[in-house]
This record gives sequence, structure tokens and C-alpha cells, in this order.
Amino acid sequence: MGRINSEKFYQNAIKKFGVTPRGVCWIDGSRQQLRFDIIFSFLPKDLSSFSIVDAGCGFGDFFHFLKEQNRLPKKYIGIDAVQEMCSIAKEKTKEEIIHANILRAKLPTADYYVCSGAMNILTKFETVLFIQNCFKASKKGFIFNVLYGNNESEIYNYLNKKALQRIADELGVKELIYEDNYLKNDITMSFLK
Repeated sequence: MGRINSEKFYQNAIKKFGVTPRGVCWIDGSRQQLRFDIIFSFLPKDLSSFSIVDAGCGFGDFFHFLKEQNRLPKKYIGIDAVQEMCSIAKEKTKEEIIHANILRAKLPTADYYVCSGAMNILTKFETVLFIQNCFKASKKGFIFNVLYGNNESEIYNYLNKKALQRIADELGVKELIYEDNYLKNDITMSFLK
């Protein structure tokens, strides 16, 4: 388990802010949108023949983002460790939503795994395990964002490029692409096979 109880962390956010970007602990909707834009830019232009697993899907907001772009994948699956988020995501998306802990569960195979923000309160060890599990369950790659830098925090987890490069090397990533100039202390990585 992380430094804090993630289920309580997110349940408190839902209780306080409801089904909004703040309810999944984003500062605001524009920052969530910006992160989605970057992940989206790393995906193939035509998603209609690909499957995507949204790891840490929250309320299924990335699915709705893809729908607004008219670029839905052949198959979308959301996974989240918080049951309340899974129930809301299933209702909002009408797609397959799995209640599971990505650190321990057997994950479904998909062409791409994506993750936006779900690793921010994990420990460094848990973050590495999360990345490994998602990358291994993907056929083509894992695209994700994390907090970036050398900061130390009681709650949030920051990784630097050296740590991310080491993870990529250990996984045998064939192509690594990143974007780090859109928000302070944020980086989006594309680990491709």
C-alpha cells in the first residue's frame, strides 16, 4: 500500500467535489484535458482497429475525451482500484470497467495501455510495478503521465528522467518518446514495443 490509503484519498475527493476532474484529484478540468491531449498525441491516428486499457480510469473521462475526438478504439476497457469510481465509469461509459488493483491483478491484454494521474500517490516501488504490469499486458505499448522531478513529498510521487530511462531499459522498451514542457513537474511517456 502507498504512503496513504488511495481508496480513502479518492473517496474523500469524490465526496467533496463529486463526479468532476477535482473528484479524481485534478486541480481543474483544463489540466486534465491537457494531459489527455498529450497522451492522445502519442496514440495512432486511427484507433478503430486497436484496443485500449485505461489503467486507473477514474470516472471514464478519457473514454469521453476519445469520443469527443471521434477516435474511439475498437475496444475500451477501464480498470480502477476504487469500486465507487468503477461504478460511476461503467454507468457513464457503458463500457467494460474492471475493479482491480493493477499492482496485483492479472491484467487483460490490449494493444495499448494508457494512464493519466493514477500513479501520483503510489510509492516509487509501486509506480515501477504499475508501469511494468501495464507495459507487459500491452501488445504495442504503454503511454502514461507521472509527476516529474526530484521533489520529495509525503503524498505525491515524483520521478526524474534517469529513473524513467532505467525503467524503460529494464523493460526492453524499443522506442521511448516523452513530452515534458506542457506543465511544471509533469511528464508524459510513451514506452513502445
